[in-house]
Amino acid sequence: MATTILSSAKSAVKNWWISLLIGIIYIIAGIWVFQTPLASYVSLSILFSAFIFVSGIFQIFFSISNRKNMQSWGWYLAGGILDLIIGLLLMTHPLLTMTILPLYVGFWLVFQGIMAIGLSFQIKSADVPNWGWLLFLGILTLVFSFLVLSNPIFAGLSIVYMTAMALITAGIFRIILAFGLKKMKNSFD
Repeated sequence: MATTILSSAKSAVKNWWISLLIGIIYIIAGIWVFQTPLASYVSLSILFSAFIFVSGIFQIFFSISNRKNMQSWGWYLAGGILDLIIGLLLMTHPLLTMTILPLYVGFWLVFQGIMAIGLSFQIKSADVPNWGWLLFLGILTLVFSFLVLSNPIFAGLSIVYMTAMALITAGIFRIILAFGLKKMKNSFD
């Protein structure tokens, strides 16, 4: 198992900057949602449609570019395809999207939180310091996702603020992960 994680880590560090870019996009999206609370529910459906779609493209690119070196590249590909499909669904059905946006967002954030927790344990196995912060942020993303899912009918400002916090938390996770991968890259070189 350690060999699998080590080979996955070696190939993941090749494109460490993709995680950094995704993290920055998450944080920008979270800040934007905080700054536009009154109009953001409508804007949120548009933002998430484009954001999830673009995130899916980046994750698919990451998985395909690492397919020869990473044994678990299929999970990254599956996550990217899921994001791409959800993004397309959201973009093609804007009225329906606003009605069920909390469920889309909640389940998408559950998936992101679970993926973050799994990645934190992979990072721990590779003896990367500060992996605990990654675990904490993954759990925090899960907590926010459950708060969003616990009351999907209530579509007021609370969904907007919880979504913003979840995006910022997921963004910080991705940035910390990127710099951890970069450190790993330097140790492999």
